[in-house]
Amino acid sequence: MTKTPVPLRVDDVTTFTRALSRQLGDKSPKHLTLMNMVARSAGFQNVQHLRAVSAAAKRLDNQSENTPIDARAIKRALHQFDDMGRLLRWPSKRATQTLALWGLWVTLPANQTWDERAVNAHLKEEHLFEDPATLRRTMVSCGLLSREPDGTNYRRIEQEPPAEAKALVRALSSRRRARVGAGKQRA
Repeated sequence: MTKTPVPLRVDDVTTFTRALSRQLGDKSPKHLTLMNMVARSAGFQNVQHLRAVSAAAKRLDNQSENTPIDARAIKRALHQFDDMGRLLRWPSKRATQTLALWGLWVTLPANQTWDERAVNAHLKEEHLFEDPATLRRTMVSCGLLSREPDGTNYRRIEQEPPAEAKALVRALSSRRRARVGAGKQRA
C-alpha cells in the first residue's frame, strides 16, 4: 500500500519545538538540541541553516516585489521596434539587445520544438534587418532558446521575464495587435 505524503507547515520552529518538548515531557532533549533535530528532519543541516535559508528567501521576495523598473531602458528598447512591433535594427548596447530579445522571445510558441529553418522563418517575420542567425544565436547564448549541440531542435526556454522585459512585452503587444489587424484588413 502506497503512502500519500501529508505536508506539514510550521510558522515558527521555536513555538513548534516548545510544544513538542512539552509533549515529550522529562524525556525531551534540551531546547536547542530538539530544534536542531527538527531542522535536520526537515532537510537542513541545523537550525542555523534553516534560519539562513528562510532569511534569504524573505530577502529575495522583498527584492522582487520592490524591483524598480528602468523606464529609460524600456524606452530605448522600444525605439528599436517599429509601429508593428518588429525589430528595426540590432541595438548597439548589450542591455538593450537583451531586452529586445525578450520582445522576440515572447513571440515564440512555448513547448514546441523547431528546426533551424523554422526558427529563422519566424524571426524574419519579427525583424527588419535580415539577420535571423544573429538573433537566434544570441537568444541561445542569453538562455532564451535551447538547441541540440548539432544545431537542431530549438525550444523556447520557459522562464519568468525580468520586470523591464514584462513592461516591454506589454508595450509591444499593442503594436503587434495592430499588425495582426492590418493583416486581416488586407486579406
